[in-house]
Amino acid sequence: MKKQSKRGLTVSITMLVVVIIISMAAAGAWAMFYVGAGNSASIDNDIFAVKKGGFEIVVPTSGELAALRQIEIKNRLETRATITEIIEEGEHVKKGALLISFNDEDIRNKIKDADDALDSAINSLENAKANLEIRKKTRESELARAELEITLTKLALLAWREGEDVTRRQDLALELKTAQMEYDRLQVYFEASKRLFEQEFISLDEYTRNEIALVRAESNLKQANLDIDVYEKYEYLQDREKKESDRKQAVDEQDRTKQRYDAEVRSAESDVRSAERMVESRQERFDKWTTQLELCVILAPSDGLVVYASSLSSGGHRGSNEDPPMVGTDVARNRTVIVLPDTSQMIAEVKVNEALSGMIKPGQRATVVSDALPDTVLSGEVMSVGVLAQTGGWRDPNRRDYTVKILLDDFALSLGLKPSMRCRADIKVGRVDDTLYIPIQSVFRQGPVAYAWIPDGRGYSQTEISIGQASELYVEITGGLNEGQVVLMREPEAKEVASRLEIPETGPNYGNAPPLNRSMTESSSPPEQHVEAQAAPEGERPERSRMGRGGGRPTAEQIQEMMKNATPEQRAAWEKRAAERRNRGGDRRSDGESEEKAGEVSPDGT
Repeated sequence: MKKQSKRGLTVSITMLVVVIIISMAAAGAWAMFYVGAGNSASIDNDIFAVKKGGFEIVVPTSGELAALRQIEIKNRLETRATITEIIEEGEHVKKGALLISFNDEDIRNKIKDADDALDSAINSLENAKANLEIRKKTRESELARAELEITLTKLALLAWREGEDVTRRQDLALELKTAQMEYDRLQVYFEASKRLFEQEFISLDEYTRNEIALVRAESNLKQANLDIDVYEKYEYLQDREKKESDRKQAVDEQDRTKQRYDAEVRSAESDVRSAERMVESRQERFDKWTTQLELCVILAPSDGLVVYASSLSSGGHRGSNEDPPMVGTDVARNRTVIVLPDTSQMIAEVKVNEALSGMIKPGQRATVVSDALPDTVLSGEVMSVGVLAQTGGWRDPNRRDYTVKILLDDFALSLGLKPSMRCRADIKVGRVDDTLYIPIQSVFRQGPVAYAWIPDGRGYSQTEISIGQASELYVEITGGLNEGQVVLMREPEAKEVASRLEIPETGPNYGNAPPLNRSMTESSSPPEQHVEAQAAPEGERPERSRMGRGGGRPTAEQIQEMMKNATPEQRAAWEKRAAERRNRGGDRRSDGESEEKAGEVSPDGT
């Protein structure tokens, strides 16, 4: 009975072992079938079955979040600006909220002085205007008087010409005629008296009186003729010249009066203009200080998040030692104190290597992940690509990156994102469909030859492949592999290598392009360089030297060979460049940097 029980137990154990072995065999067969069918699942973590389908080509980038619109709050005061009140950083403010107030005592004193100066200028202007009116009225009065004088002289000339002259001529003519008649009468009378005297009818005395009367009449006649002659030759001309001279003097006096008072009016008008300019200047000064007084209180022009300028970058580098503004801080003129980003619409500002910038176009879709919310994927659209590239600074002066702005969709509004948060972005630049592809880490390079490791009976062997487009994860296979064929996703160990390709030497190792999988997986290389290596068509991928960039450096024998084959000009250039580096590096680099850079060699061998 015991024997029978023991035999049954043995049979049960045997059957259990057989079932386990059969199950393991079935699982292995199912796995082999699953790989052969081309399923995307890998047998283990190191191998991958060639898959047929499609994948998106994206450019991975990194950068930080920023507000689409932001307002800089600056100190616009021209005098000393001392903060008396400032809002706390990080607060969300509404339009019209108080942000900063500055000490306004000095400005109020300047306003008082400007107001007094303005009043004085206004009084001067009023006096100048009153003086101008007086000058104008005086000019009008004097010109009217001069015009009257001209009129009077004209009338006097007419009165003399048509009155006095005619009357004078008539009087002279009358006197001449009367003297002539008197002379003729007395001459006849004298002749008669002479005969009567001779006949002694009259006395000698009477005769003498008649003779005297004739002589007087003759004298009067001569005088009358003389008066006419004097008048015609002298008095008439004298009177005429005097009257015409009076008229001309009146006209000239009018011109002089006009010029004199015009000059006085112009002077008065100039005084008015000067006074007006003075008022304008004083008014502008008063308005300026009044505006400055208003600028002592700065209100939020829009809704936004309060960020101190001291918290932002200085020239693009963070960590400045500038103290945050506070009560009592003096702020320089035009200095930015606060930045108000409008967080209602955010963008991602990311850097793209210059080799990939041509692939980025406005309108392309992108996904963005903020370091603050690593589990939340945001979508967006490329807004713009920078016009000019930015250098990598002193750390990498040969690097050139373009800034790409990605506008995030409205979904980002509810996440509480803030400017300057670090982020990563994948920009979708294309897609490959209906093609064979493998992971990027399964592709290797030696010179111009791309190859993959495939399982062999004894381990893994190299097989040459042709590649097409690539993303940050997958590479298109255009030849050398079949769907479902298994490839290794790492460099095999030496004991795992079954066979290698016979690849002809193309020059020193440092002159060949780096292995594709290494350039795609090195943590020290930026994502943009990864995509650059993936996306280049087969045969056109640039063979960039890795000397002095963390890759392999040339050996001493290689350097000697290069120096041996170099021209004298090349040797002189290398020696000069090395001396310049030593001079620059001795003063600036730290001990650690000096040790790190000491063995670097440039691509040209220096």
